[in-house]
Amino acid sequence: MDLERKIELVKRTPTEEIITDEDLKHLFETNAHPKHYIGFEISGMVHIGTGLVTTAKINDFIEAGVKPTIFLADYHAWLNGKLGGDLEKIQKVAKGYFKGAFISLGLDESKVNFVLASEIYNNDYWKIVLDVSINTTLARMMRCTTIMGRKEGDACASAHIVYPAMQAADIFFQDLDIVHAGMDQRKVHMLVRELAPKLKMKKPVAVHTRLLTSLQGPGRMDAIDKMSKSKPETCIFIHDSEADLKKKISNAYCPPKEVAGNPIIEIAETLLMRNASLKIERPQKFGGDVEFANAAELKTAFSEGKLHPADLKNSVSSSLSKLLEPSRKYFEKNKELLTQVS
Repeated sequence: MDLERKIELVKRTPTEEIITDEDLKHLFETNAHPKHYIGFEISGMVHIGTGLVTTAKINDFIEAGVKPTIFLADYHAWLNGKLGGDLEKIQKVAKGYFKGAFISLGLDESKVNFVLASEIYNNDYWKIVLDVSINTTLARMMRCTTIMGRKEGDACASAHIVYPAMQAADIFFQDLDIVHAGMDQRKVHMLVRELAPKLKMKKPVAVHTRLLTSLQGPGRMDAIDKMSKSKPETCIFIHDSEADLKKKISNAYCPPKEVAGNPIIEIAETLLMRNASLKIERPQKFGGDVEFANAAELKTAFSEGKLHPADLKNSVSSSLSKLLEPSRKYFEKNKELLTQVS
């Protein structure tokens, strides 16, 4: 595969940002099979913003010749009090339900390395944690705690200060070429890139994907809230029933002619139109069926009022349901995995 095609795959939606384009080009020029990772706290059920967005991007990486790793961050979840702070449960969910979620969405286990964090940590790793901490101010580390889903001013346990240092050490310890995450993890990736020369470590390329907007739409002051598994009404879980999915889409924020901050438009663009057009089926009296070849066409038609929100929702609901069908079937056959997080 030529260089341009590899770069095109990495830049493809849902990628939001690459730091930097020049570093990515150099990486592919010098390494046919770079090492990649994306890390996840183990914190409950997987929604489409985690499952489908990640799976789509990892499949792009695989096609580009990248060797991907899904890092199951059990100690990080424990530090952050996820799943009741029960480390044993966190580890069980990581190796069971959470891994199964990605397999259910079509990730090829033979091409993706699943790593449980605590199983690879050794003295060399903890030395890097300390080295990162020594070379980072307390104020900078506190700013990085937002990667845990917390605000800078939130009261936190002293252990939370260790969290960003551990995440940075995860990257250095595994000698990674590409670090991949949602935009919410940007701060720690920038810390890693800044520290790399000082610590004489590899400086990885950072690839950040978009965060899907909450089904409830903009928050206060028009700030865009993201989907959150802690608020089921804001997100679609990968194994939601067809009825639940349809209800959530039907109730979602989708005002006429508004494209910015519209979660239904975003789902269509990010997930449904990567590989296919989107067909809208509607009665002839409302304009008849119409098919959009790309997201730009869809956005234009919606913003001009040529596409009604109800028609868009019906199409997105139907298409998304088909996309998630393998996951529903997988968990119907493996119901014991769902009980791990119930």
